[in-house]
Amino acid sequence: MAVELTRKIRFCSAHRLYNPNLSEEENRRVFGACANPHGHGHTYALEISIHGEPDPKTGMIVNIDELDAVIRKEIVDCVDHRHLNYDVPFLEGVNPTMENMVVLFWKILADKIPAGTLSRIRLWESDNNSVTYTGA
Repeated sequence: MAVELTRKIRFCSAHRLYNPNLSEEENRRVFGACANPHGHGHTYALEISIHGEPDPKTGMIVNIDELDAVIRKEIVDCVDHRHLNYDVPFLEGVNPTMENMVVLFWKILADKIPAGTLSRIRLWESDNNSVTYTGA
């Protein structure tokens, strides 16, 4: 009996969506207000989903505290209250769109999950916008 468990964690970050190969005008056209030279902020919601068989002894796929500790150490502690363009080494040279972020988060977490298998990462930038990545 395989099941999926999802853990949601929130963090706050600022970023600027910008491609240095485009002119300022093209960046404003493509990214709109998100190309503001000083950046802008979001309260993100990060959902990490783990797929697996519940342990017969505990009834759980993974210990939530252990999963939470990995997510916080590897992702949240690096991005929370940071400017994603300037303060996060693993985002250096990357346009910090939700799409790019979930792929990088996957690469960071895929082999660090304490039990089960990483099956999905969803990043919410607002109540209206989210991106989902399944490692494919």
